[in-house]
Amino acid sequence: SMNAQYATNRASARSSLSQVEAALTDTKSLIQDMLELGIAAGNGAYSNAERSALATELEGRLQDLLGVANTTDGAGGYLFSGYKSDDMPFTLHAAGATYHGDQGVRELQVGASRKLAITDSGSSIFESNLTGNGKFDTAAAASNTGSGVVSRGVGDSSQLTGDNYRLDFSVAGTPAVSSYTVTNLGTGAVTPAAPYQSGQPISFDGLTFEISGQPAAGDQFTVDPTRKASLFTTVANMIDTLRLDVSDEASRAKLSNGLRTAGEGLSSALDRVLTVQASVGSRMKELDYLDNS
Repeated sequence: SMNAQYATNRASARSSLSQVEAALTDTKSLIQDMLELGIAAGNGAYSNAERSALATELEGRLQDLLGVANTTDGAGGYLFSGYKSDDMPFTLHAAGATYHGDQGVRELQVGASRKLAITDSGSSIFESNLTGNGKFDTAAAASNTGSGVVSRGVGDSSQLTGDNYRLDFSVAGTPAVSSYTVTNLGTGAVTPAAPYQSGQPISFDGLTFEISGQPAAGDQFTVDPTRKASLFTTVANMIDTLRLDVSDEASRAKLSNGLRTAGEGLSSALDRVLTVQASVGSRMKELDYLDNS
């Protein structure tokens, strides 16, 4: 009788995991579509109207993503709400989405000594995407008026401090010469001014990245430790970026910086989905093994 119940539980677990697998496949396809839209938007020949049309298309993808994240289990509950299966996991707002579930992972006893997770929380799938390059995140200040575009960079883990930094640019002299200082926002330490050359590597404390273009006096760039970000927020920010009025080099730089950040966020989200998908596949194989056993 116990073995029969375990077999029934395994069938239920396989059904739930199959639904999770289908939702993850749909999410993967949507992210790949959004990445392609971002690549298309980077075309320098596109007009503001054409990028706005891409933003409208991206809004449709965002609604599709919301529908997948709020997938039901066929029994009146939601797959990605954790233990709060009666609550819809996500609701959209202007800056992304709010998660209403918890971190719980539902399990079933599928063998005499084995419990198996049959769901994954929406937070772990849609809100645990690392920003930047996975070690640190570079960004241009929204108030910048120059044409500086910052790269994602690379980091030496053995030297990273985990501190936040700010680069401040100044322009002086005739002909004009640009320089920058680096401020460690944690310690307050400020480096001596260093000459700036477009595209030349900037390195300190295990961080290496480039800034291309010509930052204006007073422009700032930040370098922060990587953090977790919501996929919905990434897409919402990308939509706002696509609707920028690009009319000069400064606004072109804002577009480039925004699209780079969005691309990094989407790529991180895709990696996360693939990781969870692999875990689901492993659990389904374990169910087959337990059936045979």
